[in-house]
Amino acid sequence: MELTLKDGSKLSLDGAMSAYEAAKHISEGLARAALVCSVDGKLVSMDTVIDRDCNFEVFTFDSEEGKRVYRHTCAHILAQAVKNIYPTVQLAIGPAVDNGFYYDFDFKTPITQADFDKIETEMKSIIKANLPITRMVLSRAEAEALIQKMKQTYKVELLADIPEGEEISFYKQGDFIDLCSGPHLTSTGRIKAFKLTSLTGAYWRGNEKNKMLTRIYGTCFEKKADMEEYLARLEEAKLRDHNKIGRDLGFFMTDENIGQGLPLIMPKGARVIQIMQRFVEDEEQRRGYLLTKTPIMTKNNLFITSGHWDHYKDKMFYIGDEDVDDEILCLRPMTCPLQFTIYKNGLKSYRDLPVRYAETAIEFRKEASGEMHGLTRIRQFTLADGHIVCTPDQLEKEFAGCVDLIKYLTGVFGIDKDIWYRFSRWDPKNADKYVGSAEDWDKVETTMKGILDDLGIKYEEAWGEAAFYGPKLDVQGRNVHGKEDTLFTVQIDFSLATRFDMIYIDENGEKARPLIIHRSSIGCYERTLGMLIEKYNGAFPMWLAPEQVRVLSLTDRTLENAIQVADQLKMAGLRAEADVRSEKLGKKIREAQIEKVPYILVIGDKEAEQGVVAVRHRSEGDLGTMKLDEFIAKALLEVATKEIK
Repeated sequence: MELTLKDGSKLSLDGAMSAYEAAKHISEGLARAALVCSVDGKLVSMDTVIDRDCNFEVFTFDSEEGKRVYRHTCAHILAQAVKNIYPTVQLAIGPAVDNGFYYDFDFKTPITQADFDKIETEMKSIIKANLPITRMVLSRAEAEALIQKMKQTYKVELLADIPEGEEISFYKQGDFIDLCSGPHLTSTGRIKAFKLTSLTGAYWRGNEKNKMLTRIYGTCFEKKADMEEYLARLEEAKLRDHNKIGRDLGFFMTDENIGQGLPLIMPKGARVIQIMQRFVEDEEQRRGYLLTKTPIMTKNNLFITSGHWDHYKDKMFYIGDEDVDDEILCLRPMTCPLQFTIYKNGLKSYRDLPVRYAETAIEFRKEASGEMHGLTRIRQFTLADGHIVCTPDQLEKEFAGCVDLIKYLTGVFGIDKDIWYRFSRWDPKNADKYVGSAEDWDKVETTMKGILDDLGIKYEEAWGEAAFYGPKLDVQGRNVHGKEDTLFTVQIDFSLATRFDMIYIDENGEKARPLIIHRSSIGCYERTLGMLIEKYNGAFPMWLAPEQVRVLSLTDRTLENAIQVADQLKMAGLRAEADVRSEKLGKKIREAQIEKVPYILVIGDKEAEQGVVAVRHRSEGDLGTMKLDEFIAKALLEVATKEIK
């Protein structure tokens, strides 16, 4: 028997043996560290018997494959412990996720994080018992009988989702059995360090029409020191979470009477968004974009034409029932069909192209309750939306212009080092999710790949992440918790110009179809605000800070002076406030620092008499006294250059 290893070398073995024994023939150390392996590309447990020639690769905890199997096993240990303590609990799903795992439960009686200690104690007992973990493959009839005996209603639904003819497997550890495709570690004793971290609600299958379950999150590592380091980072991340800082500093709030995913942007947050919006709109205008303003509500006819009604309806808010009402109105999830309608108002020549439309658009998406968080995933948001209608010959230049705008804006906002690019492609195995033929997709993806390569963009590829009408370049980022999200996109659309019958007259006087680029220059303003709050820990650069200068009166005698200075700063174009309360100076300074105001100006009797201000910077400390005109010039220069300190 011959195994082909990752480096291409061959390993000859005498007869069938377990994957673990095969790994020992490579290295004793590798076998001890091995968590899972792949046989001809399929991940399997280390106790799997290998009895034929194959490609063979071993994974340790240092690999993503190893981590996920390790953490998935810990999720099963959590489920077993919970079932031991709460025999009536219903088990749902328990996957590995980035940096840990979770399991969803349906408890008869609600639990709290105060119950974590006894659950962790039971988990430790299961790990100490070093129970063998074995795989069971059953027929559908046998699987149905087993689940009925287990009285696990959610597993009945999961079993029904497994296609006919596909293998049905369970994993057993001690007296605990769970429906699972695996693979897993070979025993519970392989888990070395774990910790339950949080408890939340989660709708079954992410659908708010289903029952709310209890989701328990945890993490686990091979080394306790690594886990403690991660938990320390997690605590730090919680302190930097925009959902905490943004509320503490008064940037936004939520109210249960208004609804989930519908944040109230308070004066500070609204000011930052206004500054961002003005800057982005001005930059887009400099780059030849035409501003549009379209309705937030429209008949669903547009979205039937575009294909969104068929492919995106479950993400849309709409009024009316298509089986009953003559007219259905939709809250727009995007502006593309509306801007295309503007394009069609009058015949266009090739000399008129490209046409670049931009709009600061309020849009709506029906996000699942379990997916929403702070400002990063909400149901109403403000998007720096835009579409470019161009000829095929103009496509590469226009696409490059979109990327250049994103690079420029992310650089100015100071987040250019925190992003990366993803080429999101279609999934040929699920062609019904998309419009167009395989030939259409091959052609446009080849074109887009060529453009990206010509631009020298380093990107990852993600199959199945394309929009239903075309591939896209996604600009990706992570929040402080490490969760990856798409911040903004540039998409090539080969379909909607045909669906909307968009044309132009080419050089030969013939009708031709344009190509369309969907793009967002800085994404959703609310989400970008959240990202900036985390990036700067609430201490915005001077040009973006909602309050740039706070003027403090030292005594009541200098109260009027402080107000006059604040007024002069405002007249110069700076965002300034005067604090003339009868409080001690130390308290007023501390409050301004807590609110992360960039500059504090103090005016006492001496400063008032000499016509100067005592200047203090939030990070540089005491800068001494300056003439007011001198400080204004310094502050305005910092704003004009958009300096990031």
